[in-house]
Amino acid sequence: MAFACIDIGSNTIRLLVSEEADGQLRELMTQRVYTRIGKSLHKHSKIPKDKIAESAEVVATQARHAVESGAERIAIVATAAIREAPNRHEFVTAVEAAAEFPVRVLSGDEEARLSFVGATKTLGTPVGGGGVAVVDVGGGSTEIAIGTAGGVTWAETFRVGSGFLTESYLKSDPPSAKELKKVRQHVEGVFEGLELPQTSDEPLERGVAVGGSATSLRKMVGAELNHDTLERGIAILAGSEIAAVAQRFELDPTRVRLLPAGMIALEAVSDALELSLTIGNGGLREGVILEMVAERVGVRHGSAD
Repeated sequence: MAFACIDIGSNTIRLLVSEEADGQLRELMTQRVYTRIGKSLHKHSKIPKDKIAESAEVVATQARHAVESGAERIAIVATAAIREAPNRHEFVTAVEAAAEFPVRVLSGDEEARLSFVGATKTLGTPVGGGGVAVVDVGGGSTEIAIGTAGGVTWAETFRVGSGFLTESYLKSDPPSAKELKKVRQHVEGVFEGLELPQTSDEPLERGVAVGGSATSLRKMVGAELNHDTLERGIAILAGSEIAAVAQRFELDPTRVRLLPAGMIALEAVSDALELSLTIGNGGLREGVILEMVAERVGVRHGSAD
């Protein structure tokens, strides 16, 4: 049976169609469109009508592609930019009318839990007895979820993301040292003094990074994100124009523009956790699909109640 998730994020709208077999997902189709809803929200303090219309058309197209790919169940979820928009009802109404599917606006805790499920269930190796931290740096927010094989035991949403930071501070191409310093100061102010819970008798033993910032870094710095590898990546981005970096690493220029801010946020969380972060194979979309799979068989993922 095939399932689909459309994720309406602050930077992108992404589709994933997957087939489930024995608890594992096999990707059938993936699509991504940069809509930068968060940028429009930042500029206008609401989502403009033209951005609503553009987003509705993108979601409707992706929903049609999901049906054509054989998806029997389709979930549409929306994250930070939509839940914070004062006209979110107008946005959701327009998207639902165009796509002919309901839109679920996720709370920060729901987003963190589903990202945890998607990350931990697609690692390729079993989650051990120790704690696992899943970090999702999105365009408008950052979620940290901590848990074990039994599910999430603690989750927190922070109102800082790559899109917000980019629009607030990064105006130059490449970004200047002064601009990057302002991003660091903002991010450090958000995560300073972050106290994380102990999830078991053992300390946190594994960190996983998901979301657009993390998944775009594999070609640039490898699968392990820590202070040294992230600093190396930031140096690359600070030393070359966006177009050159995009061509060198086969990345979308829009993503490259967002990466310095995303990397600084990932570095701050990695330092706070005192853990390297492994780039995950799945995240929010996979978590939503696995939740649909679990509902079909009467099991709920992601909670250690």
